[in-house]
Amino acid sequence: MTHATALWLPVLVATAAVFVASAVVWMAMPHHKKDFAEADDEEGLMNAVRKCVGGAPGMYYFPFAKWGQENADAYRDKVREGPVGVLRVRDPKAVLDMRSALVKAFLQFLAINVVIAFLAGGVVGADASFARAFHVTALAAFLAYGFVGVQESIWFGLPGKVAFKHALDGLAYAAITGAVFGWLWP
Repeated sequence: MTHATALWLPVLVATAAVFVASAVVWMAMPHHKKDFAEADDEEGLMNAVRKCVGGAPGMYYFPFAKWGQENADAYRDKVREGPVGVLRVRDPKAVLDMRSALVKAFLQFLAINVVIAFLAGGVVGADASFARAFHVTALAAFLAYGFVGVQESIWFGLPGKVAFKHALDGLAYAAITGAVFGWLWP
């Protein structure tokens, strides 16, 4: 057993490394460039969203049914007629100034790595090999990063190929995490 406090260095280095890798994935790599499509009538869509929800940030499911009303004939007819979707409206300030999102992403990576340290500290001995530390921490990291798009795909319509790309990103982040923990294991 290794006390989690002995793992502060791999936690911080892995957090920084995954943060940088995430930035590279989203800003420089080409595989997410076609994840979003442009609407045929963007101005009409934006005007409709302004009219229907006032542009207020939130998630909107359409057609919408109140709890317990999902089996009503009127709702089921709307679903059959379509379209069916989830509309996410973001705060324009958050899109134009990404500092808050970057801080939140860093804190998310930090929290994940702290949990990985607690898990690995209880499973991996203090004299563990690189391979043992890598194995445990990379698997834990993949659980955190690799399945991020699957639930969105199952329940909210995220295209399967986008969820698969998120899983590939998660595999890279897991490998980085495992390599850092293996390298810096006390």
